[in-house]
Amino acid sequence: MPVPDPAHHIRDWLATYDTPTTSVAHLLCDRHTPHTTATTEIGPTLAATTLTFGELTERSRALAAALADLGITTGDRVATLIPKGTDLTVTALAVWRLGAALVPLLSSLAPSAITERLTDSHARLIVCDAEYRNKLDTDHSPTPHIATTGTHPLREGDHTLAGLTEHGATLPPPADTAVGGDGLLAIVYVSSVIGPPRGVRVPVRALAAMHAYHHYGLGVHDDDVYWNTADPGSAYGLYHGLISPLLAGHNSLALRAGFFDPELTLDVLGIHGVTNLATDPTTYRTLRAATKTLPPEVMVQSLASAGEPLAPDVIDWVTDIFGVPVRDHYGQTELGWCVGIPNGDTGQDVAPPPGAIGPALPGWRVEVLEAISDDPAPPGTYGRIAVDLEHSPLAWFDGYVGHEGASQVRFTPDHTYYLTGDTGIRDREGSLFFSTRDDGAILTYGYRIGPSEVESALNAHPQVEECGVYSIPDELAGQVIGARVVLAPGRDASPELAEELREWVRDRIAEHAAPRVVDFVDELPRTASGKMRRAHLR
Repeated sequence: MPVPDPAHHIRDWLATYDTPTTSVAHLLCDRHTPHTTATTEIGPTLAATTLTFGELTERSRALAAALADLGITTGDRVATLIPKGTDLTVTALAVWRLGAALVPLLSSLAPSAITERLTDSHARLIVCDAEYRNKLDTDHSPTPHIATTGTHPLREGDHTLAGLTEHGATLPPPADTAVGGDGLLAIVYVSSVIGPPRGVRVPVRALAAMHAYHHYGLGVHDDDVYWNTADPGSAYGLYHGLISPLLAGHNSLALRAGFFDPELTLDVLGIHGVTNLATDPTTYRTLRAATKTLPPEVMVQSLASAGEPLAPDVIDWVTDIFGVPVRDHYGQTELGWCVGIPNGDTGQDVAPPPGAIGPALPGWRVEVLEAISDDPAPPGTYGRIAVDLEHSPLAWFDGYVGHEGASQVRFTPDHTYYLTGDTGIRDREGSLFFSTRDDGAILTYGYRIGPSEVESALNAHPQVEECGVYSIPDELAGQVIGARVVLAPGRDASPELAEELREWVRDRIAEHAAPRVVDFVDELPRTASGKMRRAHLR
Protein backbone atom coordinates (compact mmCIF):
# COMPACT_ATOMS: atom_id res chain seq x y z
CA MET A 1 0.00 0.00 0.00
CA PRO A 2 1.55 3.36 -1.00
CA VAL A 3 2.55 5.73 1.78
CA PRO A 4 0.65 9.05 1.68
CA ASP A 5 2.76 11.99 0.55
CA PRO A 6 4.05 13.73 3.71
CA ALA A 7 3.20 17.09 2.11
CA HIS A 8 -0.51 16.20 2.29
CA HIS A 9 -0.28 15.39 6.01
CA ILE A 10 1.64 18.58 6.68
CA ARG A 11 -0.91 20.72 4.83
CA ASP A 12 -3.69 19.09 6.87
CA TRP A 13 -1.89 19.72 10.17
CA LEU A 14 -1.18 23.33 9.25
CA ALA A 15 -4.80 23.86 8.26
CA THR A 16 -5.96 22.38 11.58
CA TYR A 17 -3.49 24.07 13.92
CA ASP A 18 -3.26 27.51 12.31
CA THR A 19 -6.82 28.85 12.22
CA PRO A 20 -8.56 31.67 14.14
CA THR A 21 -10.75 29.09 15.91
CA THR A 22 -7.89 26.90 17.12
CA SER A 23 -8.53 25.64 20.67
CA VAL A 24 -5.50 23.96 22.19
CA ALA A 25 -7.49 21.97 24.75
CA HIS A 26 -9.71 20.53 22.03
CA LEU A 27 -6.74 19.53 19.88
CA LEU A 28 -4.75 17.94 22.70
CA CYS A 29 -7.55 16.35 24.65
CA ASP A 30 -11.25 16.79 24.00
CA ARG A 31 -11.32 15.43 20.43
CA HIS A 32 -9.90 12.05 21.51
CA THR A 33 -11.86 9.00 22.65
CA PRO A 34 -12.59 9.54 26.39
CA HIS A 35 -11.65 6.03 27.55
CA THR A 36 -8.25 6.07 25.77
CA THR A 37 -5.24 6.47 28.08
CA ALA A 38 -3.60 9.88 27.77
CA THR A 39 -0.61 9.38 30.06
CA THR A 40 0.83 6.78 32.42
CA GLU A 41 2.78 8.07 35.40
CA ILE A 42 5.37 5.68 36.84
CA GLY A 43 6.73 6.16 40.34
CA PRO A 44 10.15 5.18 41.73
CA THR A 45 8.70 1.81 42.82
CA LEU A 46 7.47 1.26 39.24
CA ALA A 47 3.83 1.56 40.30
CA ALA A 48 1.78 3.05 37.45
CA THR A 49 -1.13 5.51 37.51
CA THR A 50 -3.06 6.10 34.31
CA LEU A 51 -5.10 9.10 33.21
CA THR A 52 -7.60 8.77 30.37
CA PHE A 53 -8.53 11.57 28.01
CA GLY A 54 -11.97 11.67 29.62
CA GLU A 55 -10.46 12.08 33.09
CA LEU A 56 -8.04 14.67 31.73
CA THR A 57 -10.95 16.66 30.31
CA GLU A 58 -12.83 16.59 33.61
CA ARG A 59 -9.88 17.44 35.86
CA SER A 60 -8.43 20.13 33.62
CA ARG A 61 -11.83 21.83 33.29
CA ALA A 62 -12.19 21.92 37.06
CA LEU A 63 -8.68 23.31 37.52
CA ALA A 64 -9.26 25.86 34.74
CA ALA A 65 -12.35 27.10 36.57
CA ALA A 66 -10.31 27.58 39.75
CA LEU A 67 -7.51 29.36 37.89
CA ALA A 68 -10.05 31.66 36.27
CA ASP A 69 -11.37 32.37 39.76
CA LEU A 70 -7.82 33.47 40.69
CA GLY A 71 -7.90 35.89 37.78
CA ILE A 72 -5.88 33.90 35.24
CA THR A 73 -7.11 34.80 31.76
CA THR A 74 -6.18 34.84 28.08
CA GLY A 75 -2.58 35.89 27.47
CA ASP A 76 -1.43 35.37 31.07
CA ARG A 77 1.63 33.23 31.77
CA VAL A 78 1.60 30.30 34.19
CA ALA A 79 4.92 28.72 35.16
CA THR A 80 5.39 25.08 36.10
CA LEU A 81 8.12 23.41 38.13
CA ILE A 82 6.67 19.91 38.04
CA PRO A 83 8.07 16.60 36.79
CA LYS A 84 6.26 14.87 33.95
CA GLY A 85 3.12 13.05 34.99
CA THR A 86 -0.55 13.60 35.68
CA ASP A 87 -0.10 16.84 37.66
CA LEU A 88 1.78 18.52 34.82
CA THR A 89 -0.58 17.22 32.15
CA VAL A 90 -3.68 18.44 33.98
CA THR A 91 -2.09 21.80 34.79
CA ALA A 92 -0.97 22.40 31.20
CA LEU A 93 -4.40 21.58 29.79
CA ALA A 94 -6.09 23.85 32.34
CA VAL A 95 -3.78 26.72 31.39
CA TRP A 96 -4.44 26.23 27.68
CA ARG A 97 -8.21 26.04 28.21
CA LEU A 98 -8.03 29.64 29.41
CA GLY A 99 -5.91 30.79 26.47
CA ALA A 100 -2.96 31.37 28.81
CA ALA A 101 0.65 30.39 28.06
CA LEU A 102 2.74 27.75 29.83
CA VAL A 103 6.23 28.63 31.11
CA PRO A 104 7.90 25.28 31.92
CA LEU A 105 11.00 25.50 34.11
CA LEU A 106 13.82 22.99 34.54
CA SER A 107 13.75 21.31 37.93
CA SER A 108 17.54 21.66 38.17
CA LEU A 109 17.45 25.47 38.20
CA ALA A 110 18.69 27.37 41.24
CA PRO A 111 16.29 29.72 43.09
CA SER A 112 17.75 32.90 41.59
CA ALA A 113 17.54 31.44 38.07
CA ILE A 114 13.88 30.56 38.67
CA THR A 115 13.16 34.07 39.95
CA GLU A 116 14.88 35.56 36.89
CA ARG A 117 12.63 33.58 34.54
CA LEU A 118 9.46 34.26 36.51
CA THR A 119 10.21 37.97 36.45
CA ASP A 120 11.07 38.05 32.76
CA SER A 121 7.97 36.09 31.74
CA HIS A 122 5.61 38.08 34.04
CA ALA A 123 4.15 34.80 35.29
CA ARG A 124 1.04 35.32 37.41
CA LEU A 125 1.09 31.83 38.92
CA ILE A 126 3.66 29.11 39.44
CA VAL A 127 2.65 25.53 40.05
CA CYS A 128 5.48 23.58 41.63
CA ASP A 129 6.18 20.17 43.02
CA ALA A 130 6.23 20.12 46.81
CA GLU A 131 9.88 19.02 46.67
CA TYR A 132 10.85 22.29 44.96
CA ARG A 133 8.81 24.71 47.07
CA ASN A 134 11.90 25.91 48.95
CA LYS A 135 13.34 27.19 45.65
CA LEU A 136 10.64 29.87 45.70
CA ASP A 137 11.55 31.18 49.16
CA THR A 138 13.03 34.46 47.97
CA ASP A 139 12.71 37.90 49.52
CA HIS A 140 10.02 38.82 47.05
CA SER A 141 8.10 36.36 44.90
CA PRO A 142 7.61 37.73 41.38
CA THR A 143 4.36 35.76 41.04
CA PRO A 144 1.11 36.72 42.79
CA HIS A 145 0.10 33.07 43.29
CA ILE A 146 1.90 29.84 44.20
CA ALA A 147 0.32 26.38 44.06
CA THR A 148 1.98 23.13 45.07
CA THR A 149 1.33 19.47 44.52
CA GLY A 150 -0.06 17.50 47.43
CA THR A 151 -3.08 18.15 49.61
CA HIS A 152 -1.74 20.60 52.22
CA PRO A 153 -0.34 24.12 51.64
CA LEU A 154 3.37 24.31 52.47
CA ARG A 155 3.38 28.05 53.19
CA GLU A 156 0.78 30.52 54.34
CA GLY A 157 -1.04 31.87 51.31
CA ASP A 158 -0.15 28.93 49.06
CA HIS A 159 -2.72 27.00 47.09
CA THR A 160 -2.62 23.30 46.29
CA LEU A 161 -3.52 21.62 43.03
CA ALA A 162 -5.86 19.29 44.87
CA GLY A 163 -7.59 22.18 46.63
CA LEU A 164 -7.89 24.24 43.47
CA THR A 165 -9.29 21.30 41.50
CA GLU A 166 -11.80 20.51 44.24
CA HIS A 167 -12.88 24.15 44.38
CA GLY A 168 -13.08 24.40 40.59
CA ALA A 169 -15.41 21.41 40.43
CA THR A 170 -18.02 23.53 42.26
CA LEU A 171 -17.75 26.37 39.73
CA PRO A 172 -19.22 26.65 36.24
CA PRO A 173 -16.54 25.48 33.78
CA PRO A 174 -15.17 28.35 31.70
CA ALA A 175 -15.58 28.17 27.95
CA ASP A 176 -12.45 26.99 26.15
CA THR A 177 -10.63 29.96 24.65
CA ALA A 178 -9.67 29.90 20.98
CA VAL A 179 -6.45 31.87 20.55
CA GLY A 180 -5.68 31.03 16.91
CA GLY A 181 -2.46 29.85 15.33
CA ASP A 182 -0.53 32.98 16.34
CA GLY A 183 -1.66 32.73 19.96
CA LEU A 184 1.01 32.07 22.57
CA LEU A 185 1.27 28.41 23.56
CA ALA A 186 4.41 28.51 25.72
CA ILE A 187 7.57 30.40 26.60
CA VAL A 188 10.63 28.15 26.78
CA TYR A 189 13.87 29.61 28.11
CA VAL A 190 17.23 29.04 26.45
CA SER A 191 20.67 30.12 27.59
CA SER A 192 22.28 33.00 25.76
CA VAL A 193 25.99 33.31 25.11
CA ILE A 194 25.93 37.11 25.46
CA GLY A 195 23.44 37.83 28.21
CA PRO A 196 20.62 36.51 30.38
CA PRO A 197 18.43 33.58 29.30
CA ARG A 198 15.87 34.35 26.62
CA GLY A 199 12.30 33.14 26.42
CA VAL A 200 11.38 31.58 23.08
CA ARG A 201 7.83 32.46 22.03
CA VAL A 202 6.15 29.22 20.96
CA PRO A 203 2.96 29.96 18.98
CA VAL A 204 0.03 27.57 18.71
CA ARG A 205 0.80 26.93 15.03
CA ALA A 206 4.03 25.21 16.16
CA LEU A 207 1.77 22.25 16.98
CA ALA A 208 1.98 21.26 13.31
CA ALA A 209 5.76 20.88 13.54
CA MET A 210 5.43 18.89 16.77
CA HIS A 211 2.87 16.53 15.24
CA ALA A 212 5.00 16.06 12.12
CA TYR A 213 8.10 15.12 14.14
CA HIS A 214 6.05 12.74 16.31
CA HIS A 215 4.75 11.03 13.16
CA TYR A 216 7.80 11.08 10.89
CA GLY A 217 10.83 11.70 13.09
CA LEU A 218 9.87 9.49 16.02
CA GLY A 219 7.53 7.21 14.07
CA VAL A 220 5.18 6.62 17.01
CA HIS A 221 2.34 4.23 16.09
CA ASP A 222 -1.03 3.75 17.75
CA ASP A 223 0.08 0.45 19.33
CA ASP A 224 3.45 1.73 20.57
CA VAL A 225 4.41 2.16 24.21
CA TYR A 226 6.16 5.53 23.94
CA TRP A 227 8.58 7.04 26.44
CA ASN A 228 10.38 10.37 26.17
CA THR A 229 12.77 10.77 29.11
CA ALA A 230 13.52 14.50 28.71
CA ASP A 231 12.76 17.05 31.45
CA PRO A 232 9.48 18.85 30.64
CA GLY A 233 11.27 22.14 31.26
CA SER A 234 13.29 21.48 28.10
CA ALA A 235 12.00 21.82 24.56
CA TYR A 236 12.33 18.10 23.78
CA GLY A 237 10.49 17.16 26.96
CA LEU A 238 7.73 19.75 26.46
CA TYR A 239 7.23 19.34 22.72
CA HIS A 240 7.58 15.56 22.55
CA GLY A 241 7.20 14.28 26.10
CA LEU A 242 3.98 16.19 26.79
CA ILE A 243 2.46 17.85 23.73
CA SER A 244 2.95 15.68 20.63
CA PRO A 245 1.65 12.42 22.18
CA LEU A 246 -1.50 14.27 23.27
CA LEU A 247 -1.91 15.72 19.77
CA ALA A 248 -1.75 12.24 18.26
CA GLY A 249 -3.98 10.68 20.92
CA HIS A 250 -1.15 8.41 22.09
CA ASN A 251 -0.41 7.25 25.59
CA SER A 252 3.04 8.28 26.82
CA LEU A 253 4.97 7.12 29.87
CA ALA A 254 6.18 9.63 32.45
CA LEU A 255 8.72 8.48 35.04
CA ARG A 256 8.37 10.57 38.18
CA ALA A 257 11.30 9.40 40.25
CA GLY A 258 13.23 12.60 40.94
CA PHE A 259 16.52 11.06 39.85
CA PHE A 260 18.14 9.19 36.97
CA ASP A 261 19.16 5.61 37.56
CA PRO A 262 20.26 3.22 34.79
CA GLU A 263 18.77 0.18 36.53
CA LEU A 264 15.43 1.94 37.01
CA THR A 265 15.49 2.99 33.35
CA LEU A 266 15.98 -0.61 32.24
CA ASP A 267 13.19 -1.72 34.58
CA VAL A 268 10.78 0.78 33.01
CA LEU A 269 11.79 -0.32 29.51
CA GLY A 270 11.18 -3.97 30.35
CA ILE A 271 8.30 -4.03 32.81
CA HIS A 272 6.22 -1.49 30.92
CA GLY A 273 7.09 -2.88 27.50
CA VAL A 274 8.47 0.30 25.94
CA THR A 275 8.65 -0.03 22.16
CA ASN A 276 9.56 3.56 21.20
CA LEU A 277 12.21 5.44 23.21
CA ALA A 278 13.21 9.08 22.72
CA THR A 279 16.04 10.27 24.94
CA ASP A 280 19.38 12.09 24.92
CA PRO A 281 23.04 11.12 24.47
CA THR A 282 23.73 11.38 28.21
CA THR A 283 21.19 8.62 28.87
CA TYR A 284 22.76 6.36 26.25
CA ARG A 285 26.28 7.07 27.54
CA THR A 286 25.22 6.37 31.13
CA LEU A 287 23.50 3.13 30.13
CA ARG A 288 26.66 2.06 28.30
CA ALA A 289 28.78 2.70 31.40
CA ALA A 290 26.43 0.69 33.63
CA THR A 291 25.11 -2.05 31.33
CA LYS A 292 26.72 -5.16 29.88
CA THR A 293 23.59 -6.78 28.45
CA LEU A 294 19.92 -5.85 28.28
CA PRO A 295 17.32 -7.76 30.31
CA PRO A 296 15.49 -10.14 27.95
CA GLU A 297 12.16 -8.38 28.50
CA VAL A 298 13.47 -5.14 26.93
CA MET A 299 12.03 -5.11 23.41
CA VAL A 300 12.46 -1.53 22.18
CA GLN A 301 11.87 -1.32 18.43
CA SER A 302 12.52 2.37 17.77
CA LEU A 303 15.23 4.63 19.22
CA ALA A 304 15.82 8.37 18.85
CA SER A 305 18.35 10.75 20.35
CA ALA A 306 18.29 14.55 20.53
CA GLY A 307 20.00 17.40 22.34
CA GLU A 308 23.57 17.01 21.09
CA PRO A 309 25.38 14.87 18.51
CA LEU A 310 25.81 11.18 19.25
CA ALA A 311 29.40 9.99 19.02
CA PRO A 312 29.98 7.13 16.54
CA ASP A 313 31.09 4.73 19.28
CA VAL A 314 27.88 5.38 21.23
CA ILE A 315 25.79 4.85 18.09
CA ASP A 316 27.55 1.51 17.52
CA TRP A 317 27.02 0.41 21.14
CA VAL A 318 23.34 1.37 21.22
CA THR A 319 22.64 -0.30 17.88
CA ASP A 320 24.47 -3.45 18.93
CA ILE A 321 22.91 -3.88 22.38
CA PHE A 322 19.33 -2.92 21.44
CA GLY A 323 19.43 -4.63 18.07
CA VAL A 324 17.89 -1.64 16.28
CA PRO A 325 19.52 1.54 14.94
CA VAL A 326 19.39 4.72 16.98
CA ARG A 327 18.40 7.82 15.00
CA ASP A 328 20.32 10.99 15.83
CA HIS A 329 18.00 13.98 15.34
CA TYR A 330 18.92 17.64 15.08
CA GLY A 331 16.81 20.59 16.18
CA GLN A 332 16.53 23.56 18.51
CA THR A 333 14.08 25.07 20.95
CA GLU A 334 13.37 27.72 18.30
CA LEU A 335 12.57 25.14 15.61
CA GLY A 336 11.61 21.81 17.05
CA TRP A 337 13.39 18.88 15.38
CA CYS A 338 13.98 19.16 11.67
CA VAL A 339 16.87 16.93 10.53
CA GLY A 340 17.56 13.23 10.93
CA ILE A 341 16.87 9.74 9.66
CA PRO A 342 13.13 9.29 10.21
CA ASN A 343 11.80 6.43 12.30
CA GLY A 344 8.45 6.96 10.58
CA ASP A 345 7.66 5.99 7.00
CA THR A 346 8.10 8.92 4.62
CA GLY A 347 7.83 6.82 1.47
CA GLN A 348 11.52 7.31 0.72
CA ASP A 349 14.56 5.17 1.45
CA VAL A 350 16.95 7.18 3.61
CA ALA A 351 20.50 5.86 3.93
CA PRO A 352 22.90 8.73 4.64
CA PRO A 353 26.65 8.14 4.66
CA PRO A 354 28.47 7.37 7.93
CA GLY A 355 28.83 10.42 10.16
CA ALA A 356 25.82 12.23 8.71
CA ILE A 357 22.83 13.12 10.88
CA GLY A 358 20.57 12.69 7.89
CA PRO A 359 18.44 14.74 5.54
CA ALA A 360 15.86 17.35 6.46
CA LEU A 361 12.67 15.79 7.79
CA PRO A 362 9.38 16.33 5.90
CA GLY A 363 8.24 19.94 6.07
CA TRP A 364 11.76 21.37 6.25
CA ARG A 365 14.57 22.43 3.95
CA VAL A 366 17.94 22.92 5.62
CA GLU A 367 20.88 24.52 3.84
CA VAL A 368 24.51 25.26 4.64
CA LEU A 369 25.41 28.89 3.86
CA GLU A 370 28.81 30.26 3.03
CA ALA A 371 30.76 31.69 5.94
CA ILE A 372 30.87 35.27 4.62
CA SER A 373 27.69 35.50 2.56
CA ASP A 374 24.10 34.32 2.73
CA ASP A 375 24.45 32.16 -0.38
CA PRO A 376 24.27 28.35 -0.19
CA ALA A 377 27.72 26.83 0.09
CA PRO A 378 28.81 24.25 -2.50
CA PRO A 379 28.21 20.62 -1.43
CA GLY A 380 30.93 19.37 0.88
CA THR A 381 31.87 22.87 2.00
CA TYR A 382 31.93 23.90 5.65
CA GLY A 383 29.46 26.69 6.49
CA ARG A 384 26.54 27.92 8.59
CA ILE A 385 23.50 25.68 9.05
CA ALA A 386 20.31 27.56 8.14
CA VAL A 387 16.63 26.82 7.53
CA ASP A 388 15.15 27.89 4.18
CA LEU A 389 11.97 29.57 5.41
CA GLU A 390 10.15 29.71 2.07
CA HIS A 391 10.48 25.94 1.66
CA SER A 392 9.96 25.02 5.34
CA PRO A 393 6.21 25.26 5.98
CA LEU A 394 6.69 23.90 9.51
CA ALA A 395 9.04 26.73 10.60
CA TRP A 396 7.41 28.90 13.27
CA PHE A 397 10.00 30.91 15.27
CA ASP A 398 9.17 34.62 15.44
CA GLY A 399 11.32 35.82 18.32
CA TYR A 400 12.29 35.98 21.98
CA VAL A 401 10.18 37.64 24.64
CA GLY A 402 11.45 41.19 25.14
CA HIS A 403 14.57 40.70 23.00
CA GLU A 404 13.67 42.00 19.55
CA GLY A 405 17.28 42.74 18.62
CA ALA A 406 18.37 39.22 19.47
CA SER A 407 15.37 37.91 17.55
CA GLN A 408 16.32 39.70 14.34
CA VAL A 409 19.90 38.41 14.25
CA ARG A 410 18.53 34.86 13.96
CA PHE A 411 17.48 35.70 10.39
CA THR A 412 19.29 36.86 7.28
CA PRO A 413 18.46 40.50 6.43
CA ASP A 414 15.94 39.45 3.76
CA HIS A 415 14.38 36.81 6.07
CA THR A 416 15.14 34.08 3.55
CA TYR A 417 16.91 31.97 6.16
CA TYR A 418 16.75 31.26 9.88
CA LEU A 419 20.30 31.04 11.22
CA THR A 420 20.77 28.20 13.70
CA GLY A 421 24.13 29.35 15.06
CA ASP A 422 25.55 25.93 14.18
CA THR A 423 28.06 24.95 11.53
CA GLY A 424 28.36 21.90 9.34
CA ILE A 425 28.55 20.41 5.85
CA ARG A 426 25.81 19.32 3.44
CA ASP A 427 26.58 16.70 0.79
CA ARG A 428 25.15 16.46 -2.73
CA GLU A 429 22.34 14.17 -1.59
CA GLY A 430 21.23 16.63 1.09
CA SER A 431 22.57 14.86 4.18
CA LEU A 432 23.81 17.13 6.95
CA PHE A 433 27.07 16.67 8.84
CA PHE A 434 27.04 18.64 12.09
CA SER A 435 30.31 20.33 13.06
CA THR A 436 29.95 22.60 16.08
CA ARG A 437 28.06 25.38 17.76
CA ASP A 438 29.09 28.62 16.10
CA ASP A 439 28.02 30.75 19.06
CA GLY A 440 30.22 29.13 21.73
CA ALA A 441 27.39 27.49 23.69
CA ILE A 442 28.33 24.51 25.85
CA LEU A 443 26.22 21.34 25.69
CA THR A 444 26.50 19.49 29.00
CA TYR A 445 24.27 16.58 30.04
CA GLY A 446 21.87 17.64 27.28
CA TYR A 447 21.60 21.22 28.56
CA ARG A 448 22.73 24.25 26.56
CA ILE A 449 24.70 26.74 28.66
CA GLY A 450 25.97 30.11 27.50
CA PRO A 451 29.49 30.85 28.81
CA SER A 452 28.49 34.42 29.67
CA GLU A 453 25.79 33.17 32.06
CA VAL A 454 28.38 31.24 34.10
CA GLU A 455 30.91 34.07 33.81
CA SER A 456 28.36 36.58 35.11
CA ALA A 457 27.69 34.39 38.13
CA LEU A 458 31.39 33.90 38.89
CA ASN A 459 32.22 37.58 38.39
CA ALA A 460 29.64 38.44 41.04
CA HIS A 461 31.66 36.54 43.66
CA PRO A 462 33.54 39.02 45.90
CA GLN A 463 36.87 37.23 45.45
CA VAL A 464 36.77 37.11 41.63
CA GLU A 465 38.26 39.86 39.49
CA GLU A 466 37.37 38.30 36.12
CA CYS A 467 37.01 34.90 34.53
CA GLY A 468 36.62 32.99 31.27
CA VAL A 469 34.52 29.86 30.77
CA TYR A 470 35.15 27.10 28.20
CA SER A 471 34.12 23.54 27.38
CA ILE A 472 35.98 20.31 28.17
CA PRO A 473 35.15 17.01 26.39
CA ASP A 474 33.66 14.41 28.74
CA GLU A 475 32.74 10.79 28.09
CA LEU A 476 29.42 10.87 29.98
CA ALA A 477 28.31 14.51 29.80
CA GLY A 478 29.52 15.21 26.27
CA GLN A 479 31.06 18.43 27.54
CA VAL A 480 31.66 19.85 31.01
CA ILE A 481 32.45 23.40 32.01
CA GLY A 482 35.88 24.71 32.85
CA ALA A 483 36.72 28.15 34.23
CA ARG A 484 39.90 30.23 34.30
CA VAL A 485 39.63 32.63 37.22
CA VAL A 486 41.63 35.75 38.01
CA LEU A 487 41.26 36.56 41.70
CA ALA A 488 40.79 40.03 43.13
CA PRO A 489 43.94 41.66 44.57
CA GLY A 490 44.99 40.16 47.88
CA ARG A 491 42.98 36.95 47.44
CA ASP A 492 44.66 33.55 47.58
CA ALA A 493 43.84 30.53 45.45
CA SER A 494 42.94 27.28 47.20
CA PRO A 495 40.98 24.06 46.59
CA GLU A 496 38.43 25.30 49.11
CA LEU A 497 37.86 28.49 47.11
CA ALA A 498 37.49 26.48 43.90
CA GLU A 499 34.74 24.41 45.54
CA GLU A 500 33.16 27.58 46.93
CA LEU A 501 32.98 28.98 43.39
CA ARG A 502 31.36 25.79 42.12
CA GLU A 503 28.75 25.98 44.86
CA TRP A 504 28.26 29.68 44.08
CA VAL A 505 27.28 28.81 40.50
CA ARG A 506 25.10 25.88 41.60
CA ASP A 507 23.15 28.21 43.88
CA ARG A 508 22.66 30.85 41.17
CA ILE A 509 22.10 28.88 37.97
CA ALA A 510 21.92 25.09 38.26
CA GLU A 511 23.90 22.00 39.17
CA HIS A 512 24.80 21.29 35.53
CA ALA A 513 26.20 24.84 35.12
CA ALA A 514 28.81 24.50 37.88
CA PRO A 515 32.36 24.34 36.46
CA ARG A 516 33.93 20.90 36.81
CA VAL A 517 37.40 22.45 36.58
CA VAL A 518 38.42 25.75 38.19
CA ASP A 519 41.92 27.01 37.41
CA PHE A 520 43.32 30.16 39.01
CA VAL A 521 45.42 32.24 36.63
CA ASP A 522 47.19 35.60 36.72
CA GLU A 523 45.50 36.88 33.57
CA LEU A 524 43.16 35.82 30.78
CA PRO A 525 44.36 35.47 27.17
CA ARG A 526 43.36 38.57 25.21
CA THR A 527 43.80 40.15 21.79
CA ALA A 528 45.67 43.43 21.30
CA SER A 529 42.33 45.23 21.54
CA GLY A 530 41.54 43.56 24.87
CA LYS A 531 38.98 41.00 23.67
CA MET A 532 39.12 37.63 25.39
CA ARG A 533 40.58 34.80 23.28
CA ARG A 534 38.12 32.03 24.12
CA ALA A 535 39.90 29.49 21.98
CA HIS A 536 43.02 29.97 24.15
CA LEU A 537 41.17 29.23 27.39
CA ARG A 538 41.20 25.49 26.69
